[in-house]
Order: sequence, then C-alpha cells, then structure tokens
Amino acid sequence: MKLKLIILIGSLLLLGGCTQETQNKLSRSIQNWTGTNGVLEVYAGDKLVKKFIKIDKISTALGTDDGSSRPYRYGYGYNDKNFNGKRDADEHRVYFEFSDYSTSYIFYEDK
Repeated sequence: MKLKLIILIGSLLLLGGCTQETQNKLSRSIQNWTGTNGVLEVYAGDKLVKKFIKIDKISTALGTDDGSSRPYRYGYGYNDKNFNGKRDADEHRVYFEFSDYSTSYIFYEDK
C-alpha cells in the first residue's frame, strides 16, 4: 500500500512539473492509445449547422518549417448530415478544420 502511494505521489509531482503543452501531449498520447468517440457541433448563433461524430482526436496544426502552433484545429470524423448522432450509409469519414479565432469558420471535405 505504501509503495502504491509513493508511486502515485511521485507521478503527480512529475506531472505537476511539466509545462501545459507537455501535459497536453501526454494526455493526447494516452487518448490516442485508448481511443475516444468525440462529437463536434458547430453553431451559427443558436442554430446547429454542422455536426461531426466518431472523432478519435482533434489536433493542433503545426507549421512545416518552424513547428509552431497554427490558429486552427483539425481532425477526422463522420459528417452527420441529418444530425441524428448515428453514422448512416450516406455519411462518410471526412477531414475538417476549424479556427481558433472568434470568426465562425470551418473547412471540411464532403463526399
């Protein structure tokens, strides 16, 4: 019991000493291993205008040459065209992007 407590406290101290970005990367690596089933809903005012389901992760774009973060996120998911939360036969897996800025912006592939 003491060994488990020592390991837990040590892990928490190590994690607490990491930067936020390092903690995020660690969290994403665990999330990538375990998998998720995310949903992204995009609203225009109070109206739902786009919905993606079965998203395994959303990533921050990085510059090719400088490796710095870009102001948008991207991922892959199913375009839920009828907003029913289920993957129907005509709904395909697509790539999408959305901006970090307050402007409502989304880029997506629609098959």
